[in-house]
Amino acid sequence: MAAQDVKFRIERDTMGEVRVPADAYYGAQTQRAVDNFPVSGIRFPRVFIRALGLIKKYAAQVNKDLGLLDAQFARSIMTAADEVAAGKMDEQFVVDIFQTGSGTSTNMNANEVIATRANELLTGKRDARKPVHANDHVNMGQSSNDVIPSAIHIAALTSITEDVIPALEILYESLRKKSEAFDSIIKIGRTHLQDAVPIRLGQEFSGYAHQVKLGIKRVQTVRGSLSELALGGTALGTGLNTHREFAPRVIDLISQETGCQFREAENRFEAQAAQDAAVETSGALKTAAVSLVKIANDIRWLSSGPRCGLGEINIPALQPGSSIMPGKVNPVIPESVIQVAAQVLGNDMAITIGGQGGNFDLNVMLPVIAHNLLESIRILGSSAKIFAEKCINGITANEARCRVFIENSLAMCTALAPAIGYEKAAAIARGAHTTGKTVREVAMEEKVLPEAQLKELLDPLKMT
Repeated sequence: MAAQDVKFRIERDTMGEVRVPADAYYGAQTQRAVDNFPVSGIRFPRVFIRALGLIKKYAAQVNKDLGLLDAQFARSIMTAADEVAAGKMDEQFVVDIFQTGSGTSTNMNANEVIATRANELLTGKRDARKPVHANDHVNMGQSSNDVIPSAIHIAALTSITEDVIPALEILYESLRKKSEAFDSIIKIGRTHLQDAVPIRLGQEFSGYAHQVKLGIKRVQTVRGSLSELALGGTALGTGLNTHREFAPRVIDLISQETGCQFREAENRFEAQAAQDAAVETSGALKTAAVSLVKIANDIRWLSSGPRCGLGEINIPALQPGSSIMPGKVNPVIPESVIQVAAQVLGNDMAITIGGQGGNFDLNVMLPVIAHNLLESIRILGSSAKIFAEKCINGITANEARCRVFIENSLAMCTALAPAIGYEKAAAIARGAHTTGKTVREVAMEEKVLPEAQLKELLDPLKMT
């Protein structure tokens, strides 16, 4: 018994007594959730815990200002919530993602940790119920049903603003600069993986840059939806047991702290019963991810070789590529980007299914939506920045290789078609392919046009 007394303490909730680790700041309800959901070991990310801390901090301040919460209690709650927001209590958030669909267990995890820490500051003892109570004081004016959706929006919008958009802007600028640097380099175009007419390498890269630019715009459009917070709706959206000034005051303080402009949800019933904003956000992230797959795959192919592939561009050599083939170097950054994009696409499917979990007055797949959405934001932002800094910025063009492909391409005969007709141009292409000669050589041998005119028509630069 003595050993158990050292390791555990007894906490109580409405269902009775629970043994909680003696050094834990969480209480009975959190421990019940730990026992009930030993599913994956996946926890809510740091940015989500920060959002919860901010909600609890400013809820205490506003409830104090409204004369609803003892000033001493409020100060201790705010101090504890600040520690949560700053990451000092992350190890105390122990509930699995795959839990009750409302996220109530994680909301109570936050309430208990903050209450226990507040009581420790007040009395020197760890207790989640007195004098500061996790439900009565830390959760005052709130419900898991409005807190968790609000935390998702706060975490998502701040992360998109601080991470994803800046990262995509870095990638856009890297691609834009390469499009300018490569503007004079002529290469062969390809459609259906077959030779096509010439194009400037800079033109290809301008397409990549514009994809990213449009991706930024798409992600930016979700800011309006994410800025709406369900706070103040409590259980169903009716605002039961909360002061009418609670939500606008808390939201204003959160906006000041984060630098993101949040506002009350236009309709709290929608904000709590549905998660359409999360689905919309994931859709924008998915589109950006698909763009990165296109760009990264092209970079892989264009740099393939170095001697037996396309080899039209060179990418930075970052690490040995094989445990058996000496000297082999692989396109590791583009491959990483593609894998990240695959994860974002998979997350989007989970979020889409989660968005359908709005049964009557509450969505009951909030934790899985939160996890997948915030993971997509985190890895997409990191990947885009790494792609720019460790790959795109170091790309060089292999001009000699580009010239060889241009001259050998059968598609050069396309420029002759307006002057000699489609069928005759096709015959020249077949002849070049059969003999192994270039289109220029066959056209000159057959004297289909004066040499000066041929030279002008077969100038690759004019074709671009």
